[in-house]
Amino acid sequence: VQLQASGGGLVQPGGSLRLSCEVSGFTLADYHIGWSRQAPGKEREGIVCISSNTRSDGSTYYTASVKGRFTVSRDNARNTVYLQMAYLQPEDTAVYYCAVDFTEPYYCRIPSREYGYSVWGQGTKVTVSS
Repeated sequence: VQLQASGGGLVQPGGSLRLSCEVSGFTLADYHIGWSRQAPGKEREGIVCISSNTRSDGSTYYTASVKGRFTVSRDNARNTVYLQMAYLQPEDTAVYYCAVDFTEPYYCRIPSREYGYSVWGQGTKVTVSS
């Protein structure tokens, strides 16, 4: 099982960026995927999740800090989950990670200290700065 996040980079405040999470070793449609981020000097923060298509309804959930600005989607045929980020601000600067949840049977849950995911991928760095 592997997950690889990519697409990070330097973007100006107010700009957009799309991250990708390419997975292998399991059937993407069958499992929930979550995204977290870790800003310099801060704890990792779960931000979004997208539910399985086959065992659930593909529903998505966002934390307040990104709701309305970030959009998560999946392309099961390409084994890839996307995180479209808009109206980026300096406080969005962080390393972004994606993960798969093999445990939760119904709707996805945003990753948190209380709820961990099964396998994490390497992160991709996003820097928002002018």
